[in-house]
Amino acid sequence: HARTNQPEEKTNPKMAEENQDQGGEGPRGERRGGFGRGRGRGGRGRGGGRGRRDKEGGGWVPCTKLGRLVQAGRIRSLEEIFLFSLPVKEAEIIDAFLPDLKDEVMKIMPVQKQTSAGQRTRFKAFIAVGDYDGHVGLGVKCASEVATAIRGAITLAKLCVVPVRRGFWGGKSGAPHTVPCKLTGKCGSVRVRLIPAPRGTGLVAAPVTKKLLSMAGIDDCYTSSRGHTRTLGNFVRAAFYALSRSYSYLSPELWTPTVFSKDPYQESSDFLARSKVAVKSSRDA
Repeated sequence: HARTNQPEEKTNPKMAEENQDQGGEGPRGERRGGFGRGRGRGGRGRGGGRGRRDKEGGGWVPCTKLGRLVQAGRIRSLEEIFLFSLPVKEAEIIDAFLPDLKDEVMKIMPVQKQTSAGQRTRFKAFIAVGDYDGHVGLGVKCASEVATAIRGAITLAKLCVVPVRRGFWGGKSGAPHTVPCKLTGKCGSVRVRLIPAPRGTGLVAAPVTKKLLSMAGIDDCYTSSRGHTRTLGNFVRAAFYALSRSYSYLSPELWTPTVFSKDPYQESSDFLARSKVAVKSSRDA
């Protein structure tokens, strides 16, 4: 009979105890904690309470003053936020006012970074959101996975939603259908110019610009572009910047007397003070 001498595995009991203290399961290290793997950090994470969903009730827990006012119903429209130029830091604020917001993937491109170990590839997503009725936004996000990049770009696009002013070409009959005046936007070497068009013309534009204009609620428009429009990221950004400048030009119909009023933070200062105390006491409890 042949005998096979297999040496027994010798384990250091002191090392085994240290592995178990650090979150390991045994000497072989099927699941080791420590520094290089990033698994032994327990339940700690990033951004635990930054306007996230409540784990127990599943509702939105606002973390900004504007979010608390929107949730309490003290701000009734998105135009009130635009009027006082209040910064929007939570995407749920836009969801509360624009529940029918649609999103569209403009482009997903891989980007690489040279490291000592080789190349690190990530994915960059360009997402446009709009309600096809005068509101549009654009978000850009880079992440190691496509799904993560798309989710982040949708959130950033909601935070960048801007109102789009519409006007007429010629007679002012019916609903506004085109841009009120010539608008120009630029990004990098790309220049995009939006020109008013008669009713029934349609969108005379490239596919990317046409999609962005339709999401903004514009039916008729001429476009003119120059530069390296093959760089789609700069192209769609230039079109978005042109749309966002539609309210920067004051035409005579906007020369009405300005009636100054208190901003929502001043009008609801007592409510914000009470809600802040309530939130603080609930966290302490």
